[in-house]
Amino acid sequence: MRQRSNASRGFTLVELLVVIAIIGVLVGLLLPAVQAAREAARRMSCSNNFKQLGLAMHNYHSAYKQLPIHGGGTDGPGAPVPFGNAGASTNWWTNYGSNNAWRLSALVGLTPFMEQQALWEQISNPSVVNALDPSTPLTTPWPAMGPTVQFLQYQPWVTNLPMLRCPSDPGQGLPAQGRTNYGLCMGDSIDWSVRGPRNNPTRTGGGALPAWKWQYHSGWSQRSRAADRGIFVPHGDAKFRDILDGLSNTIAMGELITDLGDRDTRGTQSINGNPPNEIRDNPSYCLDNNQVDPLRPQYWAPGQNTEGANNGRGYKWADFRPNWSAIHTIAPPNAAIGGGNNAGQTGMFPPSSRHQGGAHILMGDGAIKFITSSIEAGNQRAANVWQNNTVTPPGSASPYGLWGALGTKASKEVISEEF
Repeated sequence: MRQRSNASRGFTLVELLVVIAIIGVLVGLLLPAVQAAREAARRMSCSNNFKQLGLAMHNYHSAYKQLPIHGGGTDGPGAPVPFGNAGASTNWWTNYGSNNAWRLSALVGLTPFMEQQALWEQISNPSVVNALDPSTPLTTPWPAMGPTVQFLQYQPWVTNLPMLRCPSDPGQGLPAQGRTNYGLCMGDSIDWSVRGPRNNPTRTGGGALPAWKWQYHSGWSQRSRAADRGIFVPHGDAKFRDILDGLSNTIAMGELITDLGDRDTRGTQSINGNPPNEIRDNPSYCLDNNQVDPLRPQYWAPGQNTEGANNGRGYKWADFRPNWSAIHTIAPPNAAIGGGNNAGQTGMFPPSSRHQGGAHILMGDGAIKFITSSIEAGNQRAANVWQNNTVTPPGSASPYGLWGALGTKASKEVISEEF
């Protein structure tokens, strides 16, 4: 009589393949949800960074009765510095190391108010640290408030601050220095966005103005008052009392991506005129002149001249110039940058982000908004408001619709809809 075997029966190959297929389908269904959840968490973290920056801005204003100057810092005669041009100790133009030439962004002034007191102490005092060789102290120290921002040897300028980084932005390391994903709002005009109301005298001495001083200049002040309509004015004082349209109706800061070296139209600027009057007179100049790749609209066209690899968007958190730490409310979020002939010249720098469909902004009252790339932005071929513009002269309502109105602080525009 045969005995029945009690040994367990194994899986067949077909059964195993069916199970693997089912697991694969489940993973395929769940993966987008997991990725979406991760991005939602990163987006929330980015929003929280902005919230902390808003608190820092309000605490600064409470302490000093004004906002930090965007384009502040030091100026003065040449002096021996660790890394300067030999024989240039009295020539400001070739020896930036003895001062920072009023190029510091408002983010520098905010450092003590965003839990970076230690970094502020490094900046506000002379330093003998060489960031490229920290084990060997310098014999000649850096000046208090540091040199201009291009010096890689100056430790604070190459420090990445977590509060200034969006978790969704993958940009890391060189050729950037200290990256930032958050920039100060300069309003709805690019005219005078690197000059403001103060003019510099001849820095080698003499001139009509006292040597080694930045002075308010009548012509520059008139030009600045006409065009610098955002909360932050380059080289100028800014106070909450100046925001006549209301803190809750005016943008203080906006998000921006950092360049990845991939010719993204949001991360590196096209090269145009000096000054870039083409962009000032027509914000859609780059599109109208076929500078954007029609097959890949987020990238510059093959052969289009763009800024060098060292000057990508958001590469220098401590530099006030718009390419690195500022935004304009002309083109809507994630539109192409329209630049001048170099990174230091004024260009049109919209907000941008790695989040889907828009970018975060910080309002003057500290509220965080996510603005979609489809926000109503008026006539994108209308010239900016500036001093000699007869179509939209100084004092005009923003030609860039709701988006432009949100960027101006005292244009008497009424925000009649939720955004």
